Amino acid sequence: MKPLRFLYTLATLAVAAVILLSWPAMSWASTPQAPLDRWQVMPIGTNKGTAASPPADSSWEEAGTNNTHVELPDGAKGVWIRLQVPATDAWRRPGLLVGRMYGLEMQVYQRGELLYESRRSFEFDQTRLLLPLDVSDRGTELDVRIVTTAGRAGFLSSVRIGEFDDLEKDYIRKELPSLLLGVSIVFLALLMFICSSFLSKRQRSLWISLCVIALTAGILVAAYSPLLYLYYPSAGPFFLALFELSLYTMFPALGYFVNEALERKSPRFLRFSRWQAYYSAFGIAAYIAYKLSDGKLYSFYSIVSVIAIGLLMLVQLLWISFLSIAHGRRGDRQARVLSAGLLAFAGSSATDLILYYASGKSYVLFLWKLGVVAFIFSLVVILSRRVSSDYKTLLSYSQQLELFNLRLERTEKMKIISDLAASVAHEVRNPLQVTRGFLQLLAKKEDAKSQSYITIAVSELDRAAEIITDFLTFAKPELEVVSRLEISELLEQLDLIMRPHTSMNGGNLTIYSEEGLAIMGNASKLKQALINLIKNSVEALGEDGLIELTACAEGGEAVLRIKDNGEGMDEEQLAKLGVPYFSTKSKGTGLGTMVTMRIIEVMNGSIAFKSQKGRGTEVTIRFPLVRQPASEPTAASKLPD
Repeated sequence: MKPLRFLYTLATLAVAAVILLSWPAMSWASTPQAPLDRWQVMPIGTNKGTAASPPADSSWEEAGTNNTHVELPDGAKGVWIRLQVPATDAWRRPGLLVGRMYGLEMQVYQRGELLYESRRSFEFDQTRLLLPLDVSDRGTELDVRIVTTAGRAGFLSSVRIGEFDDLEKDYIRKELPSLLLGVSIVFLALLMFICSSFLSKRQRSLWISLCVIALTAGILVAAYSPLLYLYYPSAGPFFLALFELSLYTMFPALGYFVNEALERKSPRFLRFSRWQAYYSAFGIAAYIAYKLSDGKLYSFYSIVSVIAIGLLMLVQLLWISFLSIAHGRRGDRQARVLSAGLLAFAGSSATDLILYYASGKSYVLFLWKLGVVAFIFSLVVILSRRVSSDYKTLLSYSQQLELFNLRLERTEKMKIISDLAASVAHEVRNPLQVTRGFLQLLAKKEDAKSQSYITIAVSELDRAAEIITDFLTFAKPELEVVSRLEISELLEQLDLIMRPHTSMNGGNLTIYSEEGLAIMGNASKLKQALINLIKNSVEALGEDGLIELTACAEGGEAVLRIKDNGEGMDEEQLAKLGVPYFSTKSKGTGLGTMVTMRIIEVMNGSIAFKSQKGRGTEVTIRFPLVRQPASEPTAASKLPD
């Protein structure tokens, strides 16, 4: 099924992401690199101007990879960074790389001369510094001026000096997996959107909500990668807009998915999800107003987008976790899978935040991306289970419908046969009786040879009369009188009737019944049904034939079992029992079994056959037990049309 294929694809993607994103930091360069782990920093105040070099009267603070000083003090708009660059004559084309840093505007000076400048018109402050250097056998000093509006600026990673081309390849190899992960999730989400057209309406809504979650999560992961803003700076505002809109869209879609997956069993969470959707619409409107105001509404929008939406996300995730755990404890497997996905997402995000604040905001968040993959994986598992369950339900309904159609077809055939049988039987019985009478009169006057022929003719007429009687019983199996029947008494009478017949055919009949078994029915009809079944068993017996008839109480029912060790039937023959004119005997019509089944049906009973070729047949008949004795017979019960 398509959902399972997506499940396997996403599982492979998640494993690949874990390997790529957790790969230890290593150098891919073919030549040695020189790391610089120490540098000096100086905050830039709002009144410092745009000098090409740091003020001479200011004091420098020591910084490095263990103490980055990226968080700016109050009133600062940026930072100066001074680097002591060693000799670069060991490389043919030397370069300097700072893989991770914060800043919107950046200039690099050497003795007051501008070497490099970068400016951004959008507010994504994660960037890098890749600078070509001159080949020199002496060290030099570089001053880096970084300006921002985000309250943080500076280097996050160590400074590396090496071959320029190798440094650039190094950086791309390190950042590319994160971008590819986001793009892959977006691509899968788009494929899932296309496949949603093949689903039913009930499945489509849940599937599309999952597509929206995957699409927005993929955009969040991809738009968080610095590569997009470095190589496509003109599209930076567009990527940031996608990031904001995805953030506002993802969590209402998540709320809808959880409500549907848990079958809306929490009305309060349903109302919260609707309110969150309204707030997301308000947040999108606030973002549009912020952009149209050219940044004048920054303070207002920061409250809407950072504080409020973050609080709502936290409440939603905690609430979903609580619901998942509660439903999981009740045995809901979907809730358990959802709990595992949420735990992975929440755990990775919490770890990222702890490391971020513990490092003085110098840590770059990346574990949350793995949590997103695990969370989407759990949602796909839930949806796959739902689709699989719907498929099984549909298959079950189809099988039941097929069974009902077969029963309806059989009932219609039975009605036609019943009407025809009743008409034919009444019309044929009288001429047969008249013919039999005249044959008996002729037998008294004819010679011995003619009498033998007449005897055969009378015998055949009797057989025809029995068949007609079966037709009538099948066509109209009314119970003239319904009364309380003691099973043990009825079986005693049956034993007297059928034991001699069984013995004459080389078999042995044993009958056992528990005392006190009573049912409501007609004694003669039930006796006729049991005689038909025992006759069938007798005709199927071989040498050392044995027929066992037992009656006992099981679960409020009287259960009669007739078991023989005759020739038995295969599955094909067993399936045709009760079909008109089917019989395993050469001279049989199949009406005896049909009559038996109709009688038991009219007495509110059930009959089941179990047989194995060469080992015998077992017939199980069940009737509702009667606890209280019935004082008087009741009216006749007829089989409904």
